[in-house]
Amino acid sequence: MQTNKSFTDRIDWSLAFLLFLFFIVSLVAISSAQTSGQYLTNFVPRQALFYIISTGMIAVLMYFDPEQYKKMAYYLYGFGILLLVLLMISPDGVGQIAEPVNGAKAWFHTPFVNIQPAEFMKTFYILALAKMISTHHEQNLLKSIKSDFYLLGKIALCLAIPLGFILLQPDLGTALVFIAITLAIVVVSGISWKIIAPSFGGVAVVGTLLLWMTINAQDFLSNAFGLKPYMFERIYTWLDPYSYAEAGGYNLIAAMNAIGSGEVFGKGYQGRQVYVPENHTDFIFTVISEDFGFIGASAVIILFFMLIYHLTKITLQFKDTFSTYVCAGIIAMITFHVFQNIGMTIQLLPITGIPLPFISYGGSSLIGNMLALGIVFSMKFHHKNYMFDKSKK
Repeated sequence: MQTNKSFTDRIDWSLAFLLFLFFIVSLVAISSAQTSGQYLTNFVPRQALFYIISTGMIAVLMYFDPEQYKKMAYYLYGFGILLLVLLMISPDGVGQIAEPVNGAKAWFHTPFVNIQPAEFMKTFYILALAKMISTHHEQNLLKSIKSDFYLLGKIALCLAIPLGFILLQPDLGTALVFIAITLAIVVVSGISWKIIAPSFGGVAVVGTLLLWMTINAQDFLSNAFGLKPYMFERIYTWLDPYSYAEAGGYNLIAAMNAIGSGEVFGKGYQGRQVYVPENHTDFIFTVISEDFGFIGASAVIILFFMLIYHLTKITLQFKDTFSTYVCAGIIAMITFHVFQNIGMTIQLLPITGIPLPFISYGGSSLIGNMLALGIVFSMKFHHKNYMFDKSKK
């Protein structure tokens, strides 16, 4: 028997409260970051406005149920691809439709805000991939190695189209997010581990080999693939930033100095002394660490852990595969963002232009992530609970 719940009881208030905490942390961190004097703009009201817009968007998204999202999945995926195509063919340059930022043609320029289509494409891609896999299983009730290989081929094609456009921008950080999403969904997709294990092993071997060749065989990579010397700089500055302190290694050195100087309890709100470029966006974690020390940084990491744990709990409640795959992709997207962003500030990973979800300043990033969580809100809102459900025992 289906249990009836009131409208308010169907809303995930725990998730809403977590987002409220992120809202507070974001405004405090951005407000403190602005004291460095890098920019004349006050980003705090803008970030607050982005949160308000996102909250309204979530309210609209909750109107649609999972079945409707499944029907819209391919249309949204196509719309996202169209935006990426338009971005590539639009005239670029300052004052033009597509304005390069940090060397990447990844943004549409408007008088009010720059829009990064790839941020929305992440969620559209998750929906399309989830529909593709769930539909495949509905059409192939008897699984086999052949059908799994066929599914893996369709997944690769679905990934290749947006990935190709994003690499052309070029935006390696966002490309890695798409790969992380794909790997996570493949793991829960039901594809045989006889295929997954060798495939993942092969990817690990190729990745390790490329890293080794980047360090020890640059001439071969340059001659064989036409790679330019500047393309290797990001790896070099990651492994030995002090040898490139006047160039690409400056940001990493400044980030580590800022984080270390915060020590245990930090220097207090707006108490920073270390200058870190882009500290209100990609390097917002350095602001938190310097102001509030190890305690504050740990609290933010715990907050992300609580969010991921809560999303995982929600995912385990769903009975339909489409909702499960969608949530798995969203969890992977957020987790990779957090791991990459924090990892790059402490030299654990190379520096990429990936913001810290829900905290870094940025309309496209915040609205893109809230779009994903809005779909989770919707799936939880429309989820039907039944008496004597085994999952409640």
